[in-house]
Amino acid sequence: MSERPKLTLERTYEASPEEVWELWTTRDGIESWMGPDGFNVEVRKLDLRPGGDLVYAMSAVAPEQVEFMTKAGMPLVNEHRFTYVELDRPRRLVYRDMADFIPGVEPYEVETVVELHAVGDGRVRLVLTFDAMHDERWTQLATMGRESELHKLGELLAKRE
Repeated sequence: MSERPKLTLERTYEASPEEVWELWTTRDGIESWMGPDGFNVEVRKLDLRPGGDLVYAMSAVAPEQVEFMTKAGMPLVNEHRFTYVELDRPRRLVYRDMADFIPGVEPYEVETVVELHAVGDGRVRLVLTFDAMHDERWTQLATMGRESELHKLGELLAKRE
């Protein structure tokens, strides 16, 4: 458990908790929306159990993201690993991952909690809580990335109706 502050983002979607859970916990689901705008995700390993891992490659594909990554001295493709800590289908998902991709910064762990609450009429409230990063700039970037992901998730769910 980190001592860094926690950030929380909330969204309500026209979907069931089960539908949103599927998108967070299956290869096809994860690849369909995860990663900020301008990035693609390819799942390489998915072991959905406490202590199991999700391993995926995230690739910058849009010109702005390619330019940002290049200027920051970061590779265009990064491999990421989440370790699942808690799974309570379809209500709660907790995982930890290493922030090990930031030039000049020692790797550190980031915990994410996804909570899904049925709110009636076929809707779900998603509450995403995650550790702040090591500084304000990277916390802003992480928050923007998470907001972008939640927007992509919402667009995907809207198309499925």
